[in-house]
Amino acid sequence: MVRKLGHPAFHYSSVDTTMRRAAEHAREGCPEGTIVTADLQTAGRGRLGRSWVSEAGQGLYLSVVLRPTCRPDAAPLLALVAGLGVKDALEREAGVQCDIRWPNDILIRERKCCGILVEMDADSGRVDHVIVGIGINLNHLEFPSELADTATSLRIETGHAWATEAVLGPVLESLGACYELHRSEGVQPILGAFQQASSYAFGRRVIVEGLPQGAVGPRRGVTAGIDAKGQLLLRSDDGIVAPVQAGSVRPDPVTI
Repeated sequence: MVRKLGHPAFHYSSVDTTMRRAAEHAREGCPEGTIVTADLQTAGRGRLGRSWVSEAGQGLYLSVVLRPTCRPDAAPLLALVAGLGVKDALEREAGVQCDIRWPNDILIRERKCCGILVEMDADSGRVDHVIVGIGINLNHLEFPSELADTATSLRIETGHAWATEAVLGPVLESLGACYELHRSEGVQPILGAFQQASSYAFGRRVIVEGLPQGAVGPRRGVTAGIDAKGQLLLRSDDGIVAPVQAGSVRPDPVTI
């Protein structure tokens, strides 16, 4: 059995990022399930180096230490595990309908409510630890102009404020259940659940942004499922299907 997530717990009134603090605790040997939370992050990060709006009292800022017994090349699947766990928790507690944009953005009505960042520390073919960072917009009523059309919060969607404690427990419970499923039954249940939970998994015309410099791979096409490594499959207009290994997926504004 996987150790229950949430113990021990470290909370900070202000921190640069919960992920950095969680990584420090992991390198010092903390057990699996350790969490770090904060009221405020001064340097919150999203995927691809983006910043994350982390105002005091407005969101849940959480990082979880995992120590999976898998090869490093299998660890990216934990991004899907985390997305499934958060989606389940928000739907149950807030009564909202969530979507997952590969690999793990949680959307409500096509607007982002939660971002998830997964970072791994591995050596010689062995994973030492994985840090899962979760940022959920709870009480924002407005966002910076550059995010106004793409972001939302639980308060906007439900009409009332949310305490972090009301969301933290359910998120840890659901994440722990999905993680245990991955540990005990392997890849296939996670892939099946993700493909059912995400409207982006099949038949969605998308564009891939933020590809690493020099990367070779599809940039536009129609989604065609998730492969065994957790990569999004994209069918280009010439009919070739190839995996998306990195980058940020968005609906393609160009239709043909």
